[in-house]
Amino acid sequence: MKRRQLLGQSAIAAGTAAGLVACGKATTSNNQATAGGELPNIRWRMVTSWPKSLDTLFGGAEDFCKAIAAMTGGKFQITPYAAGEIVPGLEVLDAVQNGTVECGHTASYYYIGKNPALGFACVMPFGLTAQQQNAWLYAGGGLEMIQKVYSDFNIINCTAGNTGAQMAGWFKKPVESLADLRGLKMRIPGLGGQVMAQLGVNVQVIPGGELFLALDRGTIDAAEWVGPYDDEKLGLNKAAKYYYYPGWWEPGPSLDVLVNQSQWAKLPPEYQAIFQEAARSANLLMLSRYETFNSIALKTLLDGGTILKSFSPEILTVAQETSRALLAEFASKDAQFKEIYQQWQTFRSQMFSWNAINELSYTKFVEKAP
Repeated sequence: MKRRQLLGQSAIAAGTAAGLVACGKATTSNNQATAGGELPNIRWRMVTSWPKSLDTLFGGAEDFCKAIAAMTGGKFQITPYAAGEIVPGLEVLDAVQNGTVECGHTASYYYIGKNPALGFACVMPFGLTAQQQNAWLYAGGGLEMIQKVYSDFNIINCTAGNTGAQMAGWFKKPVESLADLRGLKMRIPGLGGQVMAQLGVNVQVIPGGELFLALDRGTIDAAEWVGPYDDEKLGLNKAAKYYYYPGWWEPGPSLDVLVNQSQWAKLPPEYQAIFQEAARSANLLMLSRYETFNSIALKTLLDGGTILKSFSPEILTVAQETSRALLAEFASKDAQFKEIYQQWQTFRSQMFSWNAINELSYTKFVEKAP
Protein backbone atom coordinates (compact mmCIF):
# COMPACT_ATOMS: atom_id res chain seq x y z
CA MET A 1 0.00 0.00 0.00
CA LYS A 2 1.35 3.43 -0.86
CA ARG A 3 2.18 5.77 1.99
CA ARG A 4 -0.33 8.35 0.72
CA GLN A 5 -3.12 5.78 0.83
CA LEU A 6 -2.10 4.67 4.33
CA LEU A 7 -2.21 8.20 5.66
CA GLY A 8 -5.56 8.83 4.07
CA GLN A 9 -7.04 5.69 5.58
CA SER A 10 -5.61 6.59 9.00
CA ALA A 11 -7.37 9.93 8.84
CA ILE A 12 -10.68 8.30 7.90
CA ALA A 13 -10.36 5.70 10.65
CA ALA A 14 -9.62 8.34 13.27
CA GLY A 15 -12.60 10.39 12.18
CA THR A 16 -15.03 7.48 12.41
CA ALA A 17 -13.78 5.95 15.67
CA ALA A 18 -14.98 8.89 17.78
CA GLY A 19 -15.16 6.88 20.98
CA LEU A 20 -11.49 5.93 20.73
CA VAL A 21 -10.06 9.28 19.74
CA ALA A 22 -7.55 10.38 22.36
CA CYS A 23 -7.48 13.97 21.15
CA GLY A 24 -9.92 16.63 20.06
CA LYS A 25 -12.03 16.23 16.94
CA ALA A 26 -10.14 17.12 13.80
CA THR A 27 -10.62 20.70 12.65
CA THR A 28 -10.68 21.09 8.89
CA SER A 29 -10.66 24.89 8.71
CA ASN A 30 -7.02 25.03 7.64
CA ASN A 31 -5.25 25.92 4.44
CA GLN A 32 -2.49 23.34 4.62
CA ALA A 33 -2.05 20.83 1.86
CA THR A 34 -4.23 17.75 2.36
CA ALA A 35 -5.16 14.68 0.31
CA GLY A 36 -3.86 14.98 -3.23
CA GLY A 37 -1.14 17.51 -2.37
CA GLU A 38 2.27 17.41 -0.79
CA LEU A 39 2.17 17.33 3.00
CA PRO A 40 3.98 20.29 4.62
CA ASN A 41 7.12 20.33 6.72
CA ILE A 42 6.16 21.38 10.25
CA ARG A 43 8.37 22.03 13.26
CA TRP A 44 6.85 22.35 16.75
CA ARG A 45 8.20 22.74 20.26
CA MET A 46 6.88 20.76 23.22
CA VAL A 47 7.43 21.93 26.79
CA THR A 48 7.12 19.33 29.55
CA SER A 49 6.79 19.13 33.32
CA TRP A 50 9.59 16.56 33.60
CA PRO A 51 13.36 16.53 34.12
CA LYS A 52 15.38 14.69 31.50
CA SER A 53 16.66 12.26 34.12
CA LEU A 54 13.26 10.52 34.17
CA ASP A 55 13.35 8.30 31.10
CA THR A 56 9.76 7.18 31.68
CA LEU A 57 8.10 10.62 31.92
CA PHE A 58 10.35 12.79 29.76
CA GLY A 59 11.12 9.62 27.80
CA GLY A 60 7.41 9.22 27.18
CA ALA A 61 7.31 12.67 25.62
CA GLU A 62 10.32 11.76 23.51
CA ASP A 63 8.67 8.52 22.39
CA PHE A 64 5.61 10.46 21.30
CA CYS A 65 7.66 12.94 19.28
CA LYS A 66 9.71 10.17 17.64
CA ALA A 67 6.53 8.37 16.60
CA ILE A 68 5.20 11.54 14.96
CA ALA A 69 8.41 11.95 12.96
CA ALA A 70 8.52 8.29 11.95
CA MET A 71 4.92 8.18 10.74
CA THR A 72 5.31 11.36 8.69
CA GLY A 73 8.67 10.51 7.15
CA GLY A 74 10.27 13.33 9.12
CA LYS A 75 7.93 15.99 7.77
CA PHE A 76 6.25 16.69 11.12
CA GLN A 77 8.83 17.04 13.87
CA ILE A 78 8.28 18.03 17.50
CA THR A 79 11.18 18.81 19.82
CA PRO A 80 10.54 18.11 23.53
CA TYR A 81 12.06 20.35 26.20
CA ALA A 82 12.57 19.49 29.85
CA ALA A 83 11.02 21.49 32.66
CA GLY A 84 12.77 24.82 33.01
CA GLU A 85 14.35 24.88 29.56
CA ILE A 86 11.64 27.15 28.14
CA VAL A 87 9.08 27.44 30.95
CA PRO A 88 8.90 26.02 34.49
CA GLY A 89 7.43 22.55 34.84
CA LEU A 90 4.20 23.78 36.39
CA GLU A 91 3.50 26.36 33.66
CA VAL A 92 3.04 24.05 30.68
CA LEU A 93 -0.69 24.73 30.31
CA ASP A 94 -0.12 28.49 30.34
CA ALA A 95 2.60 28.26 27.69
CA VAL A 96 0.36 26.26 25.36
CA GLN A 97 -2.72 28.37 26.02
CA ASN A 98 -0.86 31.61 25.29
CA GLY A 99 0.86 30.24 22.18
CA THR A 100 4.38 30.47 23.62
CA VAL A 101 4.78 26.93 22.24
CA GLU A 102 2.57 24.73 20.12
CA CYS A 103 2.20 21.84 22.58
CA GLY A 104 3.17 20.44 25.97
CA HIS A 105 3.28 17.24 28.00
CA THR A 106 2.05 17.46 31.59
CA ALA A 107 -0.37 16.30 34.29
CA SER A 108 -3.66 18.16 34.35
CA TYR A 109 -3.99 18.14 38.13
CA TYR A 110 -1.19 20.69 38.37
CA TYR A 111 -3.76 23.22 37.18
CA ILE A 112 -6.82 22.48 39.32
CA GLY A 113 -6.46 25.99 40.72
CA LYS A 114 -7.67 27.20 37.33
CA ASN A 115 -10.52 24.69 37.18
CA PRO A 116 -10.88 21.72 39.59
CA ALA A 117 -12.59 19.70 36.82
CA LEU A 118 -9.18 19.40 35.15
CA GLY A 119 -8.39 16.82 37.81
CA PHE A 120 -10.62 14.28 36.06
CA ALA A 121 -8.27 14.31 33.05
CA CYS A 122 -5.53 12.93 35.30
CA VAL A 123 -6.80 11.22 38.45
CA MET A 124 -9.09 11.63 41.43
CA PRO A 125 -8.45 10.53 45.04
CA PHE A 126 -9.75 6.98 45.50
CA GLY A 127 -10.63 7.05 41.82
CA LEU A 128 -9.94 4.82 38.82
CA THR A 129 -7.04 2.50 38.17
CA ALA A 130 -5.00 2.97 34.99
CA GLN A 131 -7.05 0.54 32.93
CA GLN A 132 -10.31 1.91 34.33
CA GLN A 133 -9.16 5.46 33.56
CA ASN A 134 -8.42 4.46 29.97
CA ALA A 135 -11.80 2.78 29.72
CA TRP A 136 -13.53 5.92 30.96
CA LEU A 137 -11.63 8.20 28.61
CA TYR A 138 -11.74 6.07 25.46
CA ALA A 139 -15.05 4.23 25.77
CA GLY A 140 -16.98 5.70 28.69
CA GLY A 141 -17.53 9.27 27.49
CA GLY A 142 -14.89 10.82 29.70
CA LEU A 143 -12.69 12.22 26.97
CA GLU A 144 -15.48 14.24 25.40
CA MET A 145 -16.26 15.81 28.77
CA ILE A 146 -12.61 16.63 29.43
CA GLN A 147 -12.25 18.21 26.00
CA LYS A 148 -14.96 20.71 26.91
CA VAL A 149 -13.00 21.72 29.99
CA TYR A 150 -9.77 22.20 28.06
CA SER A 151 -11.53 24.15 25.29
CA ASP A 152 -12.00 27.02 27.72
CA PHE A 153 -8.21 27.33 27.74
CA ASN A 154 -7.82 27.34 23.94
CA ILE A 155 -6.42 23.81 24.20
CA ILE A 156 -7.07 20.37 22.72
CA ASN A 157 -5.79 17.46 24.79
CA CYS A 158 -4.55 13.99 23.93
CA THR A 159 -4.16 11.29 26.58
CA ALA A 160 -0.52 10.30 26.20
CA GLY A 161 0.74 8.41 29.22
CA ASN A 162 -0.15 6.75 32.50
CA THR A 163 2.09 5.85 35.44
CA GLY A 164 -0.12 3.14 36.87
CA ALA A 165 -0.92 3.02 40.59
CA GLN A 166 1.51 5.22 42.49
CA MET A 167 3.15 4.90 45.88
CA ALA A 168 2.22 7.15 48.79
CA GLY A 169 5.74 8.47 49.04
CA TRP A 170 8.79 8.91 51.26
CA PHE A 171 8.66 9.94 54.91
CA LYS A 172 11.54 10.79 57.23
CA LYS A 173 9.60 9.43 60.22
CA PRO A 174 6.91 6.73 60.56
CA VAL A 175 3.31 7.88 60.10
CA GLU A 176 1.14 5.58 62.17
CA SER A 177 -1.92 7.74 62.84
CA LEU A 178 -3.75 10.90 61.84
CA ALA A 179 -1.93 12.71 64.63
CA ASP A 180 1.39 11.98 62.90
CA LEU A 181 0.19 13.77 59.76
CA ARG A 182 -0.63 17.05 61.46
CA GLY A 183 1.97 19.70 60.76
CA LEU A 184 3.90 17.45 58.36
CA LYS A 185 5.43 19.35 55.44
CA MET A 186 4.79 17.24 52.35
CA ARG A 187 5.10 17.60 48.62
CA ILE A 188 1.82 16.39 47.12
CA PRO A 189 -0.11 18.07 44.27
CA GLY A 190 -3.67 17.87 43.01
CA LEU A 191 -6.86 17.14 44.89
CA GLY A 192 -4.98 14.56 46.93
CA GLY A 193 -2.99 17.45 48.29
CA GLN A 194 -6.18 19.26 49.23
CA VAL A 195 -7.38 16.19 51.10
CA MET A 196 -4.08 15.92 52.94
CA ALA A 197 -4.33 19.61 53.81
CA GLN A 198 -7.66 18.94 55.50
CA LEU A 199 -5.95 16.17 57.47
CA GLY A 200 -3.47 18.73 58.79
CA VAL A 201 -0.60 18.34 56.35
CA ASN A 202 1.32 21.43 55.27
CA VAL A 203 1.06 20.79 51.52
CA GLN A 204 3.64 22.00 49.02
CA VAL A 205 3.91 21.56 45.25
CA ILE A 206 7.50 21.17 44.07
CA PRO A 207 8.72 20.08 40.60
CA GLY A 208 10.32 16.64 40.40
CA GLY A 209 13.79 17.98 39.72
CA GLU A 210 13.81 19.85 43.05
CA LEU A 211 12.43 17.09 45.27
CA PHE A 212 15.62 15.44 46.45
CA LEU A 213 17.23 18.60 47.79
CA ALA A 214 14.02 19.70 49.51
CA LEU A 215 13.61 16.34 51.22
CA ASP A 216 17.31 15.84 51.96
CA ARG A 217 17.75 19.28 53.52
CA GLY A 218 14.58 19.03 55.58
CA THR A 219 12.68 21.75 53.74
CA ILE A 220 9.94 19.13 53.58
CA ASP A 221 9.33 16.08 55.77
CA ALA A 222 7.80 13.86 53.10
CA ALA A 223 7.39 13.68 49.34
CA GLU A 224 5.45 11.63 46.85
CA TRP A 225 6.43 11.39 43.23
CA VAL A 226 5.47 8.30 41.20
CA GLY A 227 6.85 4.91 42.16
CA PRO A 228 10.02 2.88 42.80
CA TYR A 229 11.64 3.34 39.39
CA ASP A 230 11.40 7.13 39.17
CA ASP A 231 11.78 7.67 42.90
CA GLU A 232 15.11 5.84 42.91
CA LYS A 233 16.31 7.87 39.92
CA LEU A 234 15.51 11.07 41.84
CA GLY A 235 17.41 9.70 44.84
CA LEU A 236 14.48 10.03 47.22
CA ASN A 237 15.46 6.80 48.97
CA LYS A 238 18.69 8.52 50.04
CA ALA A 239 16.77 11.36 51.69
CA ALA A 240 14.13 9.32 53.57
CA LYS A 241 13.84 5.63 54.45
CA TYR A 242 10.12 5.03 55.09
CA TYR A 243 8.26 4.23 51.88
CA TYR A 244 4.46 4.21 52.20
CA TYR A 245 1.64 2.75 50.15
CA PRO A 246 -1.00 2.85 48.70
CA GLY A 247 -0.99 6.14 46.84
CA TRP A 248 -4.76 6.52 47.18
CA TRP A 249 -4.68 9.94 45.55
CA GLU A 250 -3.18 8.52 42.32
CA PRO A 251 -4.44 4.99 41.57
CA GLY A 252 -4.04 5.47 37.80
CA PRO A 253 -3.08 8.99 36.67
CA SER A 254 -3.21 9.90 32.98
CA LEU A 255 -0.85 12.40 31.41
CA ASP A 256 -1.80 14.74 28.59
CA VAL A 257 -0.32 16.24 25.49
CA LEU A 258 -1.82 19.71 25.26
CA VAL A 259 -2.11 21.42 21.88
CA ASN A 260 -2.90 25.04 21.16
CA GLN A 261 -6.23 25.03 19.29
CA SER A 262 -5.06 27.51 16.66
CA GLN A 263 -2.02 25.38 15.89
CA TRP A 264 -4.13 22.22 15.78
CA ALA A 265 -6.47 23.81 13.24
CA LYS A 266 -3.52 24.40 10.90
CA LEU A 267 -2.58 20.72 10.75
CA PRO A 268 -3.69 18.64 7.75
CA PRO A 269 -6.16 15.88 8.71
CA GLU A 270 -3.43 13.30 8.03
CA TYR A 271 -1.20 14.87 10.69
CA GLN A 272 -4.08 15.16 13.13
CA ALA A 273 -4.79 11.43 12.74
CA ILE A 274 -1.11 10.55 13.17
CA PHE A 275 -0.94 12.80 16.24
CA GLN A 276 -3.83 10.89 17.82
CA GLU A 277 -2.31 7.50 17.07
CA ALA A 278 1.05 8.55 18.50
CA ALA A 279 -0.70 9.66 21.70
CA ARG A 280 -2.49 6.33 22.11
CA SER A 281 0.78 4.49 21.53
CA ALA A 282 2.61 6.64 24.10
CA ASN A 283 -0.16 6.01 26.61
CA LEU A 284 0.15 2.22 26.35
CA LEU A 285 3.95 2.20 26.20
CA MET A 286 4.44 4.35 29.29
CA LEU A 287 2.09 2.26 31.41
CA SER A 288 3.74 -0.96 30.26
CA ARG A 289 7.18 0.34 31.16
CA TYR A 290 6.13 1.56 34.59
CA GLU A 291 4.49 -1.74 35.50
CA THR A 292 7.65 -3.60 34.48
CA PHE A 293 10.28 -1.24 35.86
CA ASN A 294 8.54 -0.57 39.19
CA SER A 295 8.36 -4.25 40.06
CA ILE A 296 12.11 -4.57 39.60
CA ALA A 297 13.05 -1.27 41.27
CA LEU A 298 11.01 -1.99 44.42
CA LYS A 299 13.11 -5.07 45.15
CA THR A 300 16.28 -3.04 44.66
CA LEU A 301 15.05 -0.40 47.12
CA LEU A 302 14.11 -2.97 49.75
CA ASP A 303 17.46 -4.72 49.38
CA GLY A 304 19.08 -1.34 49.94
CA GLY A 305 17.39 -0.70 53.27
CA THR A 306 14.15 1.04 52.37
CA ILE A 307 11.41 0.30 54.92
CA LEU A 308 8.09 -0.45 53.24
CA LYS A 309 4.98 0.47 55.22
CA SER A 310 1.23 0.71 54.63
CA PHE A 311 -0.97 3.59 55.71
CA SER A 312 -3.10 2.57 58.67
CA PRO A 313 -6.81 1.75 58.22
CA GLU A 314 -7.54 4.89 60.28
CA ILE A 315 -5.70 7.14 57.83
CA LEU A 316 -7.18 5.46 54.75
CA THR A 317 -10.74 5.57 56.09
CA VAL A 318 -10.65 9.24 57.04
CA ALA A 319 -8.85 10.14 53.81
CA GLN A 320 -11.56 8.43 51.77
CA GLU A 321 -14.35 10.16 53.68
CA THR A 322 -12.61 13.52 53.31
CA SER A 323 -12.11 12.91 49.56
CA ARG A 324 -15.80 12.21 49.03
CA ALA A 325 -16.78 15.33 50.94
CA LEU A 326 -14.32 17.46 48.97
CA LEU A 327 -15.57 16.26 45.58
CA ALA A 328 -19.18 16.74 46.67
CA GLU A 329 -18.34 20.28 47.73
CA PHE A 330 -16.82 21.09 44.34
CA ALA A 331 -19.90 19.61 42.65
CA SER A 332 -22.21 21.80 44.72
CA LYS A 333 -20.36 24.94 43.63
CA ASP A 334 -19.63 24.28 39.96
CA ALA A 335 -22.10 22.97 37.36
CA GLN A 336 -19.39 21.68 35.01
CA PHE A 337 -17.64 19.79 37.80
CA LYS A 338 -20.98 18.35 38.93
CA GLU A 339 -21.84 17.10 35.44
CA ILE A 340 -18.53 15.26 35.07
CA TYR A 341 -18.52 14.03 38.67
CA GLN A 342 -21.96 12.44 38.44
CA GLN A 343 -21.15 10.66 35.18
CA TRP A 344 -17.73 9.61 36.54
CA GLN A 345 -19.26 8.28 39.77
CA THR A 346 -21.66 6.03 37.86
CA PHE A 347 -18.86 4.71 35.68
CA ARG A 348 -16.59 4.15 38.70
CA SER A 349 -19.27 2.12 40.48
CA GLN A 350 -19.77 -0.07 37.42
CA MET A 351 -16.04 -0.62 36.99
CA PHE A 352 -15.44 -1.51 40.62
CA SER A 353 -18.30 -4.02 40.60
CA TRP A 354 -16.95 -5.65 37.43
CA ASN A 355 -13.39 -5.67 38.75
CA ALA A 356 -14.46 -7.35 41.99
CA ILE A 357 -16.04 -10.18 39.99
CA ASN A 358 -13.25 -10.86 37.54
CA GLU A 359 -9.78 -9.41 38.10
CA LEU A 360 -9.80 -8.81 41.85
CA SER A 361 -11.21 -12.25 42.67
CA TYR A 362 -8.58 -13.83 40.43
CA THR A 363 -5.74 -11.89 42.07
CA LYS A 364 -6.86 -12.77 45.58
CA PHE A 365 -7.05 -16.46 44.71
CA VAL A 366 -3.62 -16.53 43.09
CA GLU A 367 -2.08 -14.78 46.11
CA LYS A 368 -3.38 -17.55 48.39
CA ALA A 369 -2.55 -20.41 46.06
CA PRO A 370 0.51 -22.53 46.98
